Amino acid sequence: MDDPGELAVAKADPRRVLGGAPPVLVDEWQRLPSSWDLIRRAVDDGAPPASYLLTGSAVPMEQPAHSGAGRIPSVRLRPLSLAERGVGDPTVSLGALLSGERPAITGRTPVRVADYANEIVCSGFPGIRQLPPRARRLQLDAYLTRLAQRDVEEAGRRVRAPATLMRWMAAYAAATATTATFETIRRAATPGEGAEPARSTVQPYRDALERLFVLDPLPGWAPTLNRIARLASPPKHHLADPALAARLLGVDEADLLAGRDGTPPVPGDGVLLGRLFESLVTLSVRVYAQACEATVGHLRTKSGRQEIDLVVQRGGRVVAIEVKLSQAVSDDDVAHLDWLSARLGDAVADRVVVTTGAEAYRRPDGVAVVPAALLGP
Repeated sequence: MDDPGELAVAKADPRRVLGGAPPVLVDEWQRLPSSWDLIRRAVDDGAPPASYLLTGSAVPMEQPAHSGAGRIPSVRLRPLSLAERGVGDPTVSLGALLSGERPAITGRTPVRVADYANEIVCSGFPGIRQLPPRARRLQLDAYLTRLAQRDVEEAGRRVRAPATLMRWMAAYAAATATTATFETIRRAATPGEGAEPARSTVQPYRDALERLFVLDPLPGWAPTLNRIARLASPPKHHLADPALAARLLGVDEADLLAGRDGTPPVPGDGVLLGRLFESLVTLSVRVYAQACEATVGHLRTKSGRQEIDLVVQRGGRVVAIEVKLSQAVSDDDVAHLDWLSARLGDAVADRVVVTTGAEAYRRPDGVAVVPAALLGP
């Protein structure tokens, strides 16, 4: 539907979208919102399951007349996970960890820190990651420029100053894997320039970028079993692909490995590589969790004394995951996992530390240590 000719024909005769041998794919359906209602009625009239696929790069401004409940399930399609990229041969299943059966943790991988840095900048977009480095950077930059100059306006938000939007996105990228406040990110968008962009200007940008699936914040985890008091709920900031964050900050693989963080500065723990590695693992875990019919959040108490990077929940069971840019795991690294286990008991199906190491194993205390390349659905 982003082809003007196809869209004109579909508007003239909307029922044409129902034609053809199933499955019929309607791409960028949000440009013709009536297609949703047509397909919903076709389902009501007896169309068998999987007759239609509606794909789109944004949520439509003009909502369909019917939600599609019971007829059209929605699935978020994220960039490729590490397992889907073929980076390693996973030996540890998130689904098995969620079962509570405490599976054996084994496996070895040659993937090292430099390989993960390369995966961060290579992107999980299938059409981009296989390109030569210069062409890949050009495509990612063009994607970001198009967002600022055209896509956000198509999502219903006028962009008076694309440069301001780009600076705000760079500040958001610098806040990757943190819970930095809106005000902190807004201030970082104009370092040393005096006047900050007005909240009334930036808030619509953020809303539009979420509608375009560019921002993918990780919500605070809210346990269904109310055994933990004093939980905070701000989301952790993530872009849809950590490669976008790297491009916005102007860093490449060598910069990440050398500890150069780019600009603008946003307060955060550790080096940029560590936060982008956490974002890469978060992307992968969310893909695996979706396959396992589980949800993912992060845990942070109001005092900030206890934090857990990822909490995967299915039913009444959770798998608590810490992400570490290191090969070795110390007792300090598992302290917050132990804290959660002490409070939730058997509801914690497993405790995991995802690392950049070579070997998957269980520590004597039962915590699973899993290299990122060996974790899969």
